[in-house]
Amino acid sequence: MMALMTWLAMGTPQGEGAQGSPFGMMVPMLFIFAIFYFMLIRPQQRKEKARKQLISDLKTGARVMFSGGIIGTVTNVKESTFIIKISDGVKIEVARGAVSQILEKGDKPEEEK
Repeated sequence: MMALMTWLAMGTPQGEGAQGSPFGMMVPMLFIFAIFYFMLIRPQQRKEKARKQLISDLKTGARVMFSGGIIGTVTNVKESTFIIKISDGVKIEVARGAVSQILEKGDKPEEEK
């Protein structure tokens, strides 16, 4: 794979005097962009779509962990925030985007990869 990329990047030798076409120079760039798209961009888009679906399906009573490490139970679902009970008599309001995991009863939070 690396040898192919090196060969594509080298193009024609300088001593031949032949000018490479602009299309010939675009092929390696398109190839590299395709690799980035399928290896980096597309998986990240899928992961973000799944996370948004997870947040939109969140209901009262669910146990959640937030990106700051706070674990609590959802007591009220608002349009753009959640009211979370983190201890007896302690409730906080947290933005929807801060949810990182939904935990089932007895589950421990798992590390992000």
